[in-house]
Amino acid sequence: MDPDLVLLRQLIEGSAIISARPGRGLPEPAVRAAESVVGALPGSYRWWLTTYGSGTLHGTEIATIAPEEHRDAPESLLAPGRLMGNRLHFYEEPDGGDSFSFALDQSDQSGHQEYPVLRRDHFTGEEERYAEGFAGFLTVQTALASGLGDGPNPTIARLWRTTPGVLLPNGIHIYGPGSISERNKTYEVRKYAPPWVLVGDDSGGRGLLMRHHGKDRTSVYRLDLGALDESIATSGERVTGDLLGWLNQGAEGPEVCG
Repeated sequence: MDPDLVLLRQLIEGSAIISARPGRGLPEPAVRAAESVVGALPGSYRWWLTTYGSGTLHGTEIATIAPEEHRDAPESLLAPGRLMGNRLHFYEEPDGGDSFSFALDQSDQSGHQEYPVLRRDHFTGEEERYAEGFAGFLTVQTALASGLGDGPNPTIARLWRTTPGVLLPNGIHIYGPGSISERNKTYEVRKYAPPWVLVGDDSGGRGLLMRHHGKDRTSVYRLDLGALDESIATSGERVTGDLLGWLNQGAEGPEVCG
């Protein structure tokens, strides 16, 4: 699934931990010049550079393309040590914490040509897959900072590692970490349907709900937002047991069961 760049922009500009100013994007020739050195850049990171130019996460610079005279500056993407084999290092946690790199040998070949983000443990040097791209990296960082952990259930956590939610032409909207808490609070989901979490809506007054604990945390049900209760599995319409697959197919109609 490609990252939703409209929702990514909303996430960035509404985030308390990300600082970036639109309108300061880098010109295309500067980005292409950097790519001639390090290779094709990940799609959502490339979008970040051409939209914002630079920015910080938790007050620490995310690597950017510096002017030629500052090519070796610490924040420069072309500084020595940024590109190490097939790893392109773009961010390090404050005070010498874990570092994050793009795995340039693991392109997903999507339209945005994303590369997985790997986290390197500061103490052990071990790497682990952290997100499916730069958009997912910012989304996971925002979720953790918002007290949401990886996500309300494994399915949404998996989605957020790629994109900060999804908004389809037919009105289906799956929330990102910047809006999910507010939506659940607005409709008092914790009060009326404690085992459930509102993960999205259809832009027509019906919510999309999943369990946040229990055996079945993959089924998605659709129900009028004014009729929430604990019996969603029987009173609601089950639309899919594979949210990501459903979204990839345009979320057209409920899943045919049996």
